[in-house]
Amino acid sequence: MIIIGEKINGTRRKVAEAIASRNEDFIKELALSQFKAGAFYLDVNAGTLPAREPEDLAWLIDLVHRAAPEAIICLDSANPEALSAGLEKVSGYNPSKMMVNSLSGEQKRVEGVLPLAAKYKSELIVLALDDKGIPATVEGRLEIIRHLVGLCREQGLPDSSLFIDPLVMTVSTNGQAGLITLETIKAVKAEFPEAHLTCGHSNISFGMPLRSVVNQSFMALTIYAGLDSAITDPENRDLRAATLATEALLGLDRHCLRFNRAFRAKAIGPIA
Repeated sequence: MIIIGEKINGTRRKVAEAIASRNEDFIKELALSQFKAGAFYLDVNAGTLPAREPEDLAWLIDLVHRAAPEAIICLDSANPEALSAGLEKVSGYNPSKMMVNSLSGEQKRVEGVLPLAAKYKSELIVLALDDKGIPATVEGRLEIIRHLVGLCREQGLPDSSLFIDPLVMTVSTNGQAGLITLETIKAVKAEFPEAHLTCGHSNISFGMPLRSVVNQSFMALTIYAGLDSAITDPENRDLRAATLATEALLGLDRHCLRFNRAFRAKAIGPIA
């Protein structure tokens, strides 16, 4: 499972405060703690006003690289100016490995995001939505994904560089939301076997009690369906344990090595 650490996001109050006050230590600790917990991809989202975002995103990228130089930076913005500044900065550190979050079927993103991802040959998160919104059906989402994968191929981006996000809706407002996600994952995996599947899986539990239990159960189901990546909190020990256990049970962890190593390292299980 490829974990994309979600915590460096300016929509979070403490992160926003750190960006505004230029609190370097806070950002570097967020980066390092997530990387140590197994998130080798780190999502970086400034979440500031468009005029400030290029500068703020570049500042965050510099700190993340200094704290966790081996991490792959995932630039999270719909602002082409911010993405361009961020990609240029990341390419100076690691020109062969970077990620953009994200491309959708919305025309402004096709025009603003895709050319930048193609220019830098970055990995790219692809969302199953367009200017009409998120389709309610599996086929509707597949139609958008087919279109976007085709555009990416035309721009020289191979399927293996794409992380397709079927988009998880909350089950508390739509009892079929989980099933639609699972069926979309299976369909995408069958049609585009070289592509990765990712999602912000905790969306499923908004408005529910016992969210952690719902999230763990959903993680197991999505891995079985074909998910191989998640944008999540890598420091959530229970979720990490559920992920590793599921991979072991499905034969995705040879000799259960990753599960056993995580247990011996006290990364999962009771805290002594």
